[in-house]
Amino acid sequence: MSTTPTPKKPWALTPKARAKEVFLLLGAVIASIIVVQATAMKGKLAYFAVFFIAYAFFTAAAQYVARGKAAAKDAVVKTLVVAGAVITVLPIASILFTVIQKGLPGIHLGLFTQDMSMATPTDPIENGGLLHAITGTLTLVAISLVLSVPIGILTALYLTEIKGRFTGPIRFLVQAMSGVPSIVAGLFILSAILYPITKSYSGFMGALALTILMIPTVARTSEEVLNLIPQDLREAGTALGGTQWRTVAMIVLPAARSGLITAMILGVARIAGETAPLLLLTGGGDKVNPNPFNGSIGSLPYYIWKSFNAGSPEAITRAWAGLLVLIVVVLILFVLARLLTSNKMKARK
Repeated sequence: MSTTPTPKKPWALTPKARAKEVFLLLGAVIASIIVVQATAMKGKLAYFAVFFIAYAFFTAAAQYVARGKAAAKDAVVKTLVVAGAVITVLPIASILFTVIQKGLPGIHLGLFTQDMSMATPTDPIENGGLLHAITGTLTLVAISLVLSVPIGILTALYLTEIKGRFTGPIRFLVQAMSGVPSIVAGLFILSAILYPITKSYSGFMGALALTILMIPTVARTSEEVLNLIPQDLREAGTALGGTQWRTVAMIVLPAARSGLITAMILGVARIAGETAPLLLLTGGGDKVNPNPFNGSIGSLPYYIWKSFNAGSPEAITRAWAGLLVLIVVVLILFVLARLLTSNKMKARK
């Protein structure tokens, strides 16, 4: 009975090469300990820097002896690439670890069923909760979605389908709006609408500022998604007698549906943690307010800022708990966007 031969993997490390790699890692660790202990350099960053320098030197020397100068250069570049990846991941891992470590003590069942109308940030942790902040954030995000998604998608359609004389300036303005600081959006709504017209805090005012920040993300992502739709689909729709807008509505948009949903999720993740506009426009109420057009409304960023501002140990714990909830929400949104994008790429293949 014939058996199918196992395909070879020339890139895989042999036992001898794996043992050599472990030896080099141990050598770099020992060298970093010796150098940091014997010099004035102290702290975790010193260990980290010396370890990578030593590892780059050892691997370069080993490759130079075994394969020559070109292999030594390759080893140094590989070490720099690994160091860059680690430097990128370390701050994220440190933030997540710190938020989880300090936020978990503030998590309790009442956190999601109570508001702060009958409690203050300095009260015991069991008193009060995040209900008003969570409902307020959901209200602000929902209004921003309703306002920004049609504008963003229509803008993307103009840039990809119409391609009129204003395509260049509109694309430039969308890109420029992506870099607008959130405080500028808040101050604009404050001076243009709140002070001269409404003269009162409300969730709608905060949602308008968040809409300004969300539109560029939705428009730019939607434009990239629409550009990925093959031109053949548009030509086929036109050949069958459909008008341009009928082709767009019946063929282009359905084909780009998952990508447009991803654009919406990325837009929500962009504004979910914005704080500056909400401090200026929403008033930060301590109780659940179902009416976004009248009265102050709470939000997770405002709750976190207010709790940190109180300064007591209980308030600080509340703030870390709010941060943990907010980060979990944002991570879920980014994971959903990633899953939708990957599913779209698999379907296309």
